[in-house]
Amino acid sequence: MSETNNNFYTGFFKSDYLTEKDKYLFSKTPPKYKFNVIGAGMIGQEHIKVTMLEGRAKINGIFDLNENSIENTCHFFRQEYPGNELKVYDTLESACQDSEVDGLIICTPNYTHVDIVKEAVKSGKHILLEKPMATTLKDTWEIKEIAKDYDSIFQIGLQYRHKPIYTEAIHEMLERNSAGNIKNISIVEHRVPFLDKVNQWNKFSEYSGGTLVEKCCHYFDLLNLFAQSRPEKVYATGSMDVNFTDFYYKGTKSNIIDNAMVTVNYENGIKAQFQLCMFAPMFYEELTICGDGGRLKAYEKEDFLPINGDRTYLEVLSGENGTAKTAVPCYPTVIQGSGHSGATYYEHKYFIDNIEGNYKATATVEEGFWSIVVGEAADRSIKNGEVINVSNMLEQDIYSKLLE
Repeated sequence: MSETNNNFYTGFFKSDYLTEKDKYLFSKTPPKYKFNVIGAGMIGQEHIKVTMLEGRAKINGIFDLNENSIENTCHFFRQEYPGNELKVYDTLESACQDSEVDGLIICTPNYTHVDIVKEAVKSGKHILLEKPMATTLKDTWEIKEIAKDYDSIFQIGLQYRHKPIYTEAIHEMLERNSAGNIKNISIVEHRVPFLDKVNQWNKFSEYSGGTLVEKCCHYFDLLNLFAQSRPEKVYATGSMDVNFTDFYYKGTKSNIIDNAMVTVNYENGIKAQFQLCMFAPMFYEELTICGDGGRLKAYEKEDFLPINGDRTYLEVLSGENGTAKTAVPCYPTVIQGSGHSGATYYEHKYFIDNIEGNYKATATVEEGFWSIVVGEAADRSIKNGEVINVSNMLEQDIYSKLLE
């Protein structure tokens, strides 16, 4: 039985009545690795939870500039993991350079990423950087260039690709070719508004990068992944219609959109669309992919109703070309409840697998960059009402500046 499974089973069964010498199924191998978390907010706590659940690593310490976040996370850690110590660092440099630590998990507000990465890479440690990589094309490109020749693992936190519905969809469409050659892709997200954050930074495009970069980079990563191509043209409409229309923080008015429709044409001819609504009373994601040999549809939902029903669903219809199937993709309860439908757990599992040289496909820095490219192009299209040529945008924003 693997060490990961040891932790998995202790999530279901109690073994406190046994002494350590009487434990086999419930014995715990000491973690091999130590990670520090940079950014001790809600997402930081999720990363702590899945690290400790996965078991091959432990959280050594945290760094944050907000005292309330530090206090809250320390309390959470003491409650959840009694007997484990959590170090609190005074500076970013000390958190990055601690010689006892093997990896850094960066989950600070988006606008801080580029500066934190510049300090983190000095350590040479393995890095897991939360999405989005940065808030601007310039900063995202800079991180991509920094990471290009980095010797250790540098992974981007686009964990949605590890959700059950998308893991199965990737298997069906890209590995089994269940619907033939992909021709068009559609993703829908309907959800509640952005939740509260420290200093409400996610309500302002200056700090978040805007809704289509901050939140929707997950879906643009998935569109890019299924298309297996680079975006060529992007057209979008969107607006701020319902959420935060009268919200001010320290005298500044919120300026993030709450709905959008985005169309992406890829270089290989595949066409994709994304629809966003952030004033729906639910969390709902839907993926539809049509190929020349069939269609795949999958969804995930949380509607807050007391009615029993499947939270996930996937179907593959191949007509006369092959077997049809319906399924309810899911992970074990302990994993699925650990955050983002279990995707964050597998993001960490694969992060450690890659550290150990057991290669698993995760979001690369290159893929993180292109998820931002689509989001930025869509945002510009909304603002100017025009189709954005991606090559022209990159030429103007990045390539031409490299020649200056």
